[in-house]
Amino acid sequence: MSDSAAHEHSSFYKFVALTDPERVAVRLRELCAALGGNVLVAPEGISGALGGLPQALDEFEHALQNDPVFESAFTGMQFKRSFCKTRPFTLCKVHVKPELVAFGLEGVSGLVDPSDTHVSPQDWRELIQRDDVVVIDNRNSFEWKLGHFRGAVDPGVRHFRDFPAYVQAHAQSWKDAGKTVAMYCTGGIRCEKMGGWMQDALGLKVAQLDGGIINYFEQMGDADADWLGECFVFDKRIAIDTHREETATTAEQAYGDDPAEAWRLARAKRLDPAG
Repeated sequence: MSDSAAHEHSSFYKFVALTDPERVAVRLRELCAALGGNVLVAPEGISGALGGLPQALDEFEHALQNDPVFESAFTGMQFKRSFCKTRPFTLCKVHVKPELVAFGLEGVSGLVDPSDTHVSPQDWRELIQRDDVVVIDNRNSFEWKLGHFRGAVDPGVRHFRDFPAYVQAHAQSWKDAGKTVAMYCTGGIRCEKMGGWMQDALGLKVAQLDGGIINYFEQMGDADADWLGECFVFDKRIAIDTHREETATTAEQAYGDDPAEAWRLARAKRLDPAG
């Protein structure tokens, strides 16, 4: 696209009880008309990634927080912007689903967080250097391989729903060693969903990076002191660097030649046509 350099990417989420997700989705489809991307709405809240001209994103973000249809459910939401050379999305899709993140454990909701486990980017830098902390990458293994925080453990999972089993297998050893489990993901939503369950059900001491990797890049001008490689993003840009700029990495390079990841590459080429 000739205008792609002017486009930006906005990601956001909020766990909040929604009594009528379908009604929310209808209004979102109207507000997204000038944008591309994906928005999920569920009884536990909203999650989205949109691309478009900065003014159009500004208008959408304002409406999301102020439109009377939403009844102030999304007031105070955090939006994380990054930059585009490639137009990140062609189509705009709004879906209503039972969960924002497929967790795989019955009865676990992102609405439950027994205590505030969020750590600011500034405090995160100090936290992950402590000996009593284990740093866990709460993403898929191919994402870790493309880039991760220095010293972070790759749980070796291929899907988020596999992550609880990894945590359960290691929880007792972490507790016995007096470890705080510091975890992070791209925008924060996967950690948000995990945090309450890890504390309440497993008795772990948890810390999660507020706003995820993207917020860390935005807040910390020298993020490359802590971050190795690039950050995978779920759109046509494929990856960004610590300055939130698109890199030259291709989907083929990101997913690698592992036959088990071939479906991801096929999906990336199928779901969002060129435009």
